[in-house]
Amino acid sequence: MRTINSKEITEAVIRLAIQKAYEIGDDILKGFDWALTNEKSETGREILQQLKENAKIAAEGVVPYCQDTGMAVLFVEVGQDLRIEGDLEEALNEGIRRAYVDGFLRKSVYKDPIRRVNTGDNTPAIIHYSIVKGDQLKITFGAKGGGSENMSRLSMLKPSDGIEGVKNFVIETVSIGGANACPPLVVGVGIGGNFEKCAILAKKAALRSFQVRNQDPFYAEIEEELKEKCNALGVGPMGLGGTVTVLGVNIEVFPCHLVALPVAVNINCHAARHGEIIL
Repeated sequence: MRTINSKEITEAVIRLAIQKAYEIGDDILKGFDWALTNEKSETGREILQQLKENAKIAAEGVVPYCQDTGMAVLFVEVGQDLRIEGDLEEALNEGIRRAYVDGFLRKSVYKDPIRRVNTGDNTPAIIHYSIVKGDQLKITFGAKGGGSENMSRLSMLKPSDGIEGVKNFVIETVSIGGANACPPLVVGVGIGGNFEKCAILAKKAALRSFQVRNQDPFYAEIEEELKEKCNALGVGPMGLGGTVTVLGVNIEVFPCHLVALPVAVNINCHAARHGEIIL
């Protein structure tokens, strides 16, 4: 059985969280280039050029890509043949705490949703665990800003609504979000499970590179269809009109009850800050 010390986990999370506050992914940068070749609005193209320049400045370590450095979300896959010395959850939260304090990132977490007092270090992170085969530890990190997160929605559709009902809900959600979510967007869609599971699926989908299609050709085709229809809304870059509203739509699915059709949409802004490490 392989062993990892919790301090190693903390150090890895610090590096990952700080890096992703300053350096957006290569997939997003390629998405900006794709958007520039497809955006018909002059204003939209100018905005996309500004986003690319902002990314260049941030990557040089001058300032984080966005002032809203988000609430930390972690998907943690723990190998069943892995032994961790120390407290895993404490190690993960310590990594987030030190990243946001030492990295001078904005602290946006309140310890209570009603009695709104800041925790001062952006913890606790929201952590989703799963046990998998092997002896490795995989951590997927996302920094979810408030603007895009607030535009996310969930609906318990009827089975009779079918796939068209799901599509309509996704398109409606993107339309309602408009400029508030800072497009062009990466849209995560969760279908199936139950009330809470479809929301987790949507979050997981939102943190997947939009260049990676669903492995099921049926859903991969729907991802492309939704991308096309969302871009036909005319919201455009930063909501100022145009032909590119989303960079991609990602779908994750799970079995569900025979009388249910849950669907959730989790929206990522154009930065779509995400990354992963394997220890």
